[in-house]
Amino acid sequence: MSSSHPPSNPTLVNIGTHSLALYTHGPEPSSSKDPVVLFVSGVASSSLVWAAVTRLLPPTLRSYTYDRAGYGKSEVSPLAPTAENIALELSRLIEKAPITNPLILVGHSWAGVLLHEFIARTGNGPHIAGLVLVDANHETALQVLDPNDANLQAISEGVEAYSAKGIAAEHKMTREEWDALQSDEATEKFNLQAQKEDDEYAPSFVTLRKKELGKRQPLLGDRPVYVIGGRRSRDWNGLYKVGVEKGNGTEEQRSYVREMIRTADEKSAGLMKEFLKLSTNGKFVIARDSGHFVQLTQPDMVVDGVKWVLDEL
Repeated sequence: MSSSHPPSNPTLVNIGTHSLALYTHGPEPSSSKDPVVLFVSGVASSSLVWAAVTRLLPPTLRSYTYDRAGYGKSEVSPLAPTAENIALELSRLIEKAPITNPLILVGHSWAGVLLHEFIARTGNGPHIAGLVLVDANHETALQVLDPNDANLQAISEGVEAYSAKGIAAEHKMTREEWDALQSDEATEKFNLQAQKEDDEYAPSFVTLRKKELGKRQPLLGDRPVYVIGGRRSRDWNGLYKVGVEKGNGTEEQRSYVREMIRTADEKSAGLMKEFLKLSTNGKFVIARDSGHFVQLTQPDMVVDGVKWVLDEL
């Protein structure tokens, strides 16, 4: 296994307009044909959310995490953090680093949108070896299962999310990894960038749907795609219980959220299965002991996904 210490000395890669922090894990690949892993975080998340996963990866495997513009040790971008601009900056990072080996792209949450924009920009060529999607956002997700629903927001007002969702108690990070994540997310720099991304979150789904990538399926041919679904009901039930204890929400809002919780997992599984259309070689699994942040509470399942993709290549 890799070291449990959170990475502290990234390579600052100049992508032309600003520099992004790239963290390297594991040894140099023995061949230019050996796949490497690149992790892409969700909205309002830095590279630190992958600490447990990178620690548990096979020690012979090269992997990379990076901080998007405005997070961690990366500089702020002159561009708004739209999904299209983030995909542009990711493609420049890979080019300038350079990372030339085939990529197993591992994406959580909003990275489902970001990686589709990356494919739309860079094509579906041999630079992509496979995908691991971790409770990722499908382009239709907000039409089916909106985490920013006003009723849910009213119930969870003032609720500490990591505690209410059980993540603070159930995560599989080391104390050092967890403290680093918590400290980072408390900084002004992190929260300013998180707000910028939150503003671009909902519009990005509309932008992606207009590209009609679904008409080009299977977009990745027969390259392996491993899809992990979390159980949103766990997260939302936790938020609901703590929120109601605080007296949040009207009875009408509470009733609405209870129905959201009841139907969440079935709707989420339907969205995850849509990703299987990306390839003729796909696998779908459910992380039954996790909510949305599978990489924090069941990082071994993400590692299993990477191993499955490697076995299928």
